[in-house]
Amino acid sequence: MEDPVLKTVRVPAPFRELFLRAQKYVAQYFQQELSDPTRGLRMVSGERYILVRAASISSQFIEVIKSMYPALEPEEARLTASNILFELAHAIGKADARSFHQKMGVVDPIEKLSAGPIHFAYSGWAYVDIFPESKAVPNSEYYLIYDHPQSFEADAWIAEGLKAEHPVCFMNAGYSSGWCEESFSVALGAREILCRATGSSACRFIMSPPEKLTHYAEEYRAKNTNLFRR
Repeated sequence: MEDPVLKTVRVPAPFRELFLRAQKYVAQYFQQELSDPTRGLRMVSGERYILVRAASISSQFIEVIKSMYPALEPEEARLTASNILFELAHAIGKADARSFHQKMGVVDPIEKLSAGPIHFAYSGWAYVDIFPESKAVPNSEYYLIYDHPQSFEADAWIAEGLKAEHPVCFMNAGYSSGWCEESFSVALGAREILCRATGSSACRFIMSPPEKLTHYAEEYRAKNTNLFRR
């Protein structure tokens, strides 16, 4: 019998079997899809889904904030937009995880987490590549470092021929940390440290308890100075 292939996420070898199981039941979840434009419906396993144009909530959203708050300086508008997008996606990630875990009967924290990157891929947010040095533990030592190839936010900027001065994948960071926070019952945040929209080769993130994010980001930058040269 041919070995099953892990197609929707890349993970360290010790987690392969766990993510293969998750890939199977997430695929089953998305197989139950109904699209009926005559009624304005898109359903997946009985849940209502919607399609949103990527650029509307990424590359073009800063301009929306500028028009809503014309008194803001450009950097203030960027920070405001990034906070809104992160917090919105974080809340969506938590809610999606809670609903999916209940519907699929998943209770183990690691199994809850493993469904997240695969659900993420099926939903069109990005592919996920989790690095071996990650520590997915349900306490303050939680540390995840990962790439999001094909991040919809970076792709939106690149498709419009734009180059950002700062990482732009706020919703990718928010959603992934929201899903993992719900899975482990530990407060988590995520920060993008490299972004294709700025000219880097990858969209790379660190996830940890919020109070440790700055330390981990600075530590990574200090150890990998060659990645941050422009």
